[in-house]
Amino acid sequence: MKLSTRTRYGTRALLDIARHQGDKLVQLKDIAHRQNISLHYLEHIIAPLVGAGIVRSTRGARGGLQLTRRPGEIKLSEVVQLLEGTITPVDCVIDPESCKRSDFCVTREVWGEMKKAIDNTLKTTTLQNLVEREKGKEQASGMKSRRSR
Repeated sequence: MKLSTRTRYGTRALLDIARHQGDKLVQLKDIAHRQNISLHYLEHIIAPLVGAGIVRSTRGARGGLQLTRRPGEIKLSEVVQLLEGTITPVDCVIDPESCKRSDFCVTREVWGEMKKAIDNTLKTTTLQNLVEREKGKEQASGMKSRRSR
């Protein structure tokens, strides 16, 4: 099972907005530059996030993007569902009728447990959690470079 580029880049874009929003709106071109994502592709990724009300877009010379809620209120489950759809390792987990073996298939049980674990991780992880993790990595990285001098 693999997440699409759309979901991975969309999550990175939201994290970037969460890290850089403040008094000013975050420019899409700046996100594209910092995240090394094509501006054209990023425009297509941001559109459903705006449509779903996770991000607000303001046009004009001083326009840009901002989150509509605090980063701690935006769960990854919401983002992934919007950009990816339902995440499941195999179809029979969410649609037992798709396989004649579903009633007695023990591997289906394992795939179901795997889906629950993924769903739980996504439901309990917010953009704020990602902001804190990223800051921690930056601090650890800075400490390593100072120690190596």
